[in-house]
Formats: sequence, C-alpha cells, structure tokens
Amino acid sequence: MRRLTNILLNISPQETVGSLSRTVNKIQFDSRKVEEDDIFVAVRGTQADGHNYIEKAIKLGARVIICEALPKKLHNELTYLKVENSAQVLGEIAANYYDNPSKDLKLVGVTGTNGKTTTATLLYDLFSNLGYKVGLISTIENKIGATTVPATHTTPDAVSLQELIAEMVEAGCDYAFMEVSSHAIHQRRIAGLSFTGGLFSNISHDHLDYHNTFREYIDAKKMFFDNLPKNAFALTNTDDKRGMVMLQNTKARKYTYSLRQMADYKAKILENTLSGLHLDLDGEEFFGRLIGKFNAYNLLACYAVARLLDQEKMETMAALSALKSAEGRFDYLADNQRGIIAIVDYAHTPDALEKVLQTINQLREGEGKIITVVGCGGDRDKSKRPKMAKIACDNSQQVILTSDNPRTEDPNVILEEMEAGVPKYATQKTLTITNRKQAIKTAVQLAKRNDIILVAGKGHEKYQEIDGVRHLFDDKVELRKAFGLT
Repeated sequence: MRRLTNILLNISPQETVGSLSRTVNKIQFDSRKVEEDDIFVAVRGTQADGHNYIEKAIKLGARVIICEALPKKLHNELTYLKVENSAQVLGEIAANYYDNPSKDLKLVGVTGTNGKTTTATLLYDLFSNLGYKVGLISTIENKIGATTVPATHTTPDAVSLQELIAEMVEAGCDYAFMEVSSHAIHQRRIAGLSFTGGLFSNISHDHLDYHNTFREYIDAKKMFFDNLPKNAFALTNTDDKRGMVMLQNTKARKYTYSLRQMADYKAKILENTLSGLHLDLDGEEFFGRLIGKFNAYNLLACYAVARLLDQEKMETMAALSALKSAEGRFDYLADNQRGIIAIVDYAHTPDALEKVLQTINQLREGEGKIITVVGCGGDRDKSKRPKMAKIACDNSQQVILTSDNPRTEDPNVILEEMEAGVPKYATQKTLTITNRKQAIKTAVQLAKRNDIILVAGKGHEKYQEIDGVRHLFDDKVELRKAFGLT
C-alpha cells in the first residue's frame, strides 16, 4: 500500500473531491483489472473511453478516480481528481508509484521511422560489450541485463513501463535504451520518464492510419524532443531533411550526425560489401560486421550516443566493430551449394523497402538478380500498398507480391491494391501468390547462382495474423526449408 499524497507528488489537479489522506493499492487504467483500494485512471483511448467504465471500476474496488470529466454521480467515500490530461497524469503518478526509477539510470530514447529497433538493440549490445549492465525496451524484446522479457508493444503502457524500468534499476542496470514510437509519444506512454538523451534517425510516411497526416506524424516525433530537459542531449541525423526540425524547440543540448555533411559526429563509407562496412568514423579507420548504408547511419548514431555518454573513443570503436544486426534486420542466410543468398528484413514502409533494395543492388555481383517477396499488412495505412509494389518493381528483377499479416482484411483485396502500383513495364516480371509460404518457396525455385532473394515486411516476427488469429510463421524457417537446410 502507498500513501496517495506521495503518488500525487507534483500533480496539480483542476479539481479535487474527497480526502487525499488515504493509502492505495495499485494504479489501473483498465477497469477489468481493478482490485480493492486501487486508483483508476480514466483515459480516453483510440478504441474506448475509460470515463465510460468509472462505475465498473468503483464496483470492483477502486477508491480513487482520476479523470478529465467528473461523473455526475459522486460517491462520498471516494476521492476524485479532475485533471487536464489523464494519460499524462497516468505516466506521472506511475513514476511516483515506482519511485521515479528512470532517474536512477541513464535512459536514452531512440525515435524515427526506420532503424529504431536496430539502433536501440545495437546500443544495448554496445554498452553490454563495454562492461555495463544494460536494459533494452524494443519491438522485438525487452531485456534486463541478460534476462529477456517478451515485448507486446513497441512501447509498453505507462504503468508497465515504469515497472519495467524499476526492475532494471533493482537489477543494477547503469543504462537503458528504449525504442520510442510515435504512438507512445502521442498517447503519453512516456510521461513521467526522465531521459538522459534522445536520438532521431529519420522520418518517412508510416502510421498514417493512426496519425491521419504526415504533419501530425512529424509533430508526434518532435514532441519527444520538445519535452527533453535542458541537461539531456538531443542527437539528430542532419542528412534527413526533417532532422533539424526535431531540435527547433528542445531545451536539451543539441548535437548532429551525418554521412554527407559537416556535423558533430561524421562518418564516410570507404567500402560496403557482404562481409561488412569499412568506414572513416570520426577520423579513424573502422571495420564493422554490419552491411549497408543504412547500417553506417546506425553505427554512427551508436558511436555518437556512446561519446555523449562519456565513453572512451577507441574502446567504443572496438566494441562497435564486434556488433551484429538485430534479428530480422538485414538478416541473411546462404545456400552455398547453389550460390544463392536470401535476406529477411522487417522493411514494411516504402522508405525502408527502398533503402534495403538500394543496398542489395550495391552488393549484387555480375548477372545476379534480385527477387523480392513482399506484402502489406491489413488494417493499416492503405496508401502505401501501391507504393510498396512500385518500389519493389523499380529495384528488383523479379517481384512476388504476397500476404503479410492480413489481420481482419481479405488478403486478396490487399494484393489487388498493391497490384495497382505495378508499372506496365513490370507486369511480366511480377507474380502474385497469396500464400506466403508458397511465395517464398517459388522465389527459391526461381533463383539461380549469384541471385539475392529479399523477403520483406515481417522480419523477426514468428507469426502470421490471418482473420485476427496468429499462426506460427517464420520467414527464415521457411527459407531454410526451401533451401533444404532443415
């Protein structure tokens, strides 16, 4: 049990009804989870409004109600607090409940459209290699030191997030690296967190099913930097045309990184092959195991963050050179007998797909072809479907359009919308195979020596969601089967 006054530290309600002199059990924003003496925070969500469930929460035992509009019926024995933004307050009181754990380690947020997971994971691996105990919050997994905690969202809800960071502090973590999505920023899931720094990678069209316009999406990302404290650092990629926009209103210390222009942290690609990257990194010769221009940006960003966190230059470079890519991010396997390479990548936006294909085009040899297997998710931004198909056609010698995660949509309708983006010149080299397993098998059957197969869109995912049901499915497993490696 906790004192309510301690949990409400630095919270300024617009109106208070009832006594603040009470102890409470837990904080809940899902009325179904409420127990005796809990605080219930009524949050207006995208699917439901918590204000409609206040009475249900009270029947289950809630004794403190935090809301944006007081209910018409007030119970004398309860405490009500009216606030301007319930979601914001949820994060702040959760931080107080867990004794503000993010102040007891150095927390760095990574945001952008592409590269968030890779960069956050690389930072986790880098600082682990440097000898620290580190926390990770990412799409693929959450980690507390060497212990893995399954991830259910890109960013957990505000209460779970504070609990997770408290567990990191309890375990002795010195640093934590966190993938910060636009949804989490907009929904105030990161409210109450004390960031030591923030990193911006890039931005391109994504999540317009949620944000409605590209401007809203940009503003959501920018909000993260606007709210950084003055003692934090804000690091941005100036090669992205909106990179400097992120720093316009931040109070944090401003830093830049670039492959193309003057910046605080600079790198240049000297050689890019299937065996790795050779860079001029901050004036030093660097060899890394990661592949592709986009990974040159990821490595440079990680180096910059490490230096801003006071890590020694050459020691950082040595640890950086040993890093491998995150699962499902330019993750490749080879059929050495036939001389074919297959790459699995999470690229599920037009920009990410184009970057991966450009990288593969730089790597392919001789008459080798690129065979791209790609689909688009259901119940998501429909505008990118024809764009994804066109990009695949423009940058590949053979294209197979297939299902991704159709979710509740008809996969054939999704594929018809993708086919609308296939240019006339590319119709002869484009196949549509709804069954993803069959599409991957066909790509392998079509491949010849020196060809590179790209299976895009699902990356690390171990399932395919069809009609709202998740079925076991792994692109790498299917490739291994098709190659006869299992």
